[in-house]
Amino acid sequence: MRFMMLMIPQGYEQAAPGTLPPADRVATMMKYNETLQQAGVLVALDGLHPPSMGARVSFAGGKPKVTDGPFSESKEVLGGYWMIQVASRDEAIAWASRCPAAENETIEIRQVMDFEDFPADVQEAGSGFRDMHGDSAQRN
Repeated sequence: MRFMMLMIPQGYEQAAPGTLPPADRVATMMKYNETLQQAGVLVALDGLHPPSMGARVSFAGGKPKVTDGPFSESKEVLGGYWMIQVASRDEAIAWASRCPAAENETIEIRQVMDFEDFPADVQEAGSGFRDMHGDSAQRN
């Protein structure tokens, strides 16, 4: 089972462009990341630049509309993510609980949908999914 652990740092929604974590926080988090890697559960991970450097594309009325960040209506934004492959939701929670997060940070855990989770008609409609996704779409 694949899970995304989504880092939600409180206050990051208003961070200035180019805001980066300090070296000591990166070093602490790298130790945790290495633990995930050594355990063989880490699939991918990345940090995200603040929303002030991003954009949103909405589709009201069926037409794309681009809004540059920061986004005034944002209450929580992602600061980064880990993709892990573990045996259960409980194991994903256990890994998230070991993260050396600061008191202003929350980790949301979301299971990734596997192709096999969908009924036959949806799998047929998405028949090219595996070709687009390669081996990662076939993980359970």
